[in-house]
Amino acid sequence: MMLPSARELDRLTAPGAFLWATGVEDTFITAPHPKTGRMLDEYELTDHYRRWDADIALMARLGVPCARYGVPWHRVQLEPKVWDFSFVDAALERMLELNIDPIVDLVHYGLPHWMEHAFLNEDYPSRVAEFAARLAERFRGRIRWYTPLNEPRITAWYCGRLGWWPPYGRSWPSFVAVMLSICRGIVETSRALHEVDPDIVAFHVDATDVFESSDPALAEEAKRRQAIVFLALDLVSGRVDARHPLWTWLLKQGAAEPALNAFRERPLELSVIGVNLYPIFTLKRMSRDRFGRLRIRMPYASGALLTKIGEMYFERYGAPIMISETATKGSVRQRQAWLSDSVEAVKTLRAKGVPMVGYTWWPMFALVTWAYRQGLRPLHDHLLQMGLWNLDPDPSGRLDRVETPLVDAYRRLTSGGADAVGPLTPTPRLP
Repeated sequence: MMLPSARELDRLTAPGAFLWATGVEDTFITAPHPKTGRMLDEYELTDHYRRWDADIALMARLGVPCARYGVPWHRVQLEPKVWDFSFVDAALERMLELNIDPIVDLVHYGLPHWMEHAFLNEDYPSRVAEFAARLAERFRGRIRWYTPLNEPRITAWYCGRLGWWPPYGRSWPSFVAVMLSICRGIVETSRALHEVDPDIVAFHVDATDVFESSDPALAEEAKRRQAIVFLALDLVSGRVDARHPLWTWLLKQGAAEPALNAFRERPLELSVIGVNLYPIFTLKRMSRDRFGRLRIRMPYASGALLTKIGEMYFERYGAPIMISETATKGSVRQRQAWLSDSVEAVKTLRAKGVPMVGYTWWPMFALVTWAYRQGLRPLHDHLLQMGLWNLDPDPSGRLDRVETPLVDAYRRLTSGGADAVGPLTPTPRLP
């Protein structure tokens, strides 16, 4: 099944329909680190800018009907009035030639260097909307799925709370300020895309987390962290009002009431939601150490976590859900185990009537860990093998794509359509 347009979305929930996808890791942090001078441009670090044609050919070998593909905004809009679509045009055209529908990833963390104060630039929402519209105009009628911004909560965390990325905030008020600006950008981008082509689907993708604690004293904190997981989708879909569990907390962190109300006045419809989840990151177990400090561990999760997340999101938003990122690190055997376990969890959800309509193994190659930007160790020390293809781990090598048995395993899944995940049981809960 190819990607349906906005008017055809009911095709997603036909009993035998299912989307298999993949993608190339595309984190772009283009501001040099203050101490190391390093940037984090995954396409540059994994040699994708040079190998893009061959990489997309490998993508086609998987038999996927669609793939998430990131657009390096910093290379498209070199200066506020200087545009260069040559790389993006070539890559997206090649995907279309190979019958792979792109799911265009418009912002994957990073911004052009000229965007002062990054996401806190007051013009950010209109700038990103303009960028999206210009790209969509070039592919009007041919590309219909766009992600306005990948993982808004993680973006706000790294840019506003952790201080890793511009604008380097290190507080909850800064987190909230970045989050609100990001969400305004998502709203404006979605509307700009719709104005270009009403058939465009805004595919909203966020990272999922499940917070828990066996310490009764941390129950409220775990509950608050869990509410923050949903904050971006709640905001853009107009679900945040005085009854929302984070309303008082948001005001305390500096959010202005009119700014929050503005989202409710122009809510977006969440027609399909992408959930990113990893067995190595997604389960968060909270505790206090002997000094009273908050600690969060991430125990390895089973497919049951995926089932829980699918039920949580469908219960909350009542929309079709697609796994937009999942994979695990480690040996091929470990990755194969997660592939089998997670696909089985999808089958369980569909049998229950939860509309899990697609699955994305992400990334298709190894990635370079985010710690590379502030670290001093060589590139090969930061390779994290999570893909269907390994990147050559030899420090003297050229990051060649090394095929693993996972390629054939994934190809068998894609060629079977919905066979591996079973039919979707009709549910009366779908709008």
